[in-house]
Amino acid sequence: MKQRMLTGDRPTGMLHLGHYVGTLHNRVKYQHLYESFFIIADLHMLTTKNRPEHINQVDQNARHLVLDAIAAGIEPEHVTFYLQSGVSEIHEMYSLLQNLINVDRLERVPSLKDMARDAGIEMPFGLLGYPVLQAADILCVKAHLVPVGKDNLAHVEVTREIARRFNSLYGEVFPVPEGMCGEVPTLVGTDGGIKMGKSLNNAIFLSDSPQEVRRKVMRMYTDPNRIRADIPGTVEGNPVFVYHDVFNANEAEVEDLKTRYRSGSVGDVEVKERLNAALNRFLDPMRERRSKYEEPGLIEELIEKGTQQVREETRKTLYEMRKAMGFTGVWNRIRRKAEKQRTKQEVVPTAQKETL
Repeated sequence: MKQRMLTGDRPTGMLHLGHYVGTLHNRVKYQHLYESFFIIADLHMLTTKNRPEHINQVDQNARHLVLDAIAAGIEPEHVTFYLQSGVSEIHEMYSLLQNLINVDRLERVPSLKDMARDAGIEMPFGLLGYPVLQAADILCVKAHLVPVGKDNLAHVEVTREIARRFNSLYGEVFPVPEGMCGEVPTLVGTDGGIKMGKSLNNAIFLSDSPQEVRRKVMRMYTDPNRIRADIPGTVEGNPVFVYHDVFNANEAEVEDLKTRYRSGSVGDVEVKERLNAALNRFLDPMRERRSKYEEPGLIEELIEKGTQQVREETRKTLYEMRKAMGFTGVWNRIRRKAEKQRTKQEVVPTAQKETL
């Protein structure tokens, strides 16, 4: 039996190149080595985006996520896509797990404060418990591998602690999962920002057209001290060259551009034009794969089927948890006593009638 892989995204928008290098690349790489589950984490979305208009966009954004994953190379016939909110049993798992970790430990997860700050909100209870719900996501299918972005590695460590704690208290039920992030865990934004983000207006999306990619590349931040093409420029940390290193498969071209940039013998326009060509060569196969699955209803059918499958898996896991913890025994004892009492009440009137 194959080990299992679980990963996914919040349905807050389309996926971009940062998602690809951070986690999508590993999902594609390992999809055949593991039984793979990909969550559309709409309950996690509520921690920072819970207004009606956000929820109304979930189905559309879920479609984008699945299409982006397929475009990147995920083969839908070999993996399971599912909607988190469609697996109602996950809430009970979350309740059973949340007492296996303390508040101080959760407050030390650095990404939670960052998420609250980026959303412009104070820390809600749900965001503090985000890693515990994520643990339920991972453990409900008994995942062994969890490809995530760099920010979420700390969340996987919380899951590992919870799994070990549960197994120690109640018996071996869960594998202790391993987290994994990409070789390039964080991709800088096109504006030179430390991180590419959906809402930061500094991202190149996997679904962008060739024209949109070119527009964004030509506006990219470069060396601010280089005001003319004949001035030697800095390559290290320059976003345009960061992208060349990651996405331009022509290494000789990249090295030539770096050499000429450092010597002041190539302009930013040429460097960006070469990057634009490289990025579109990288994205063209994704565009072709995407086009094969854009038929209305096809993606929704994949999500519906996968959600039903994961719900059955979660029910099995939940039963194992309750049995290991002793809750099935408690319920069965109460039921037997209640049944015994009902039988006793039915027998007594009959006996009294016979004596008359």
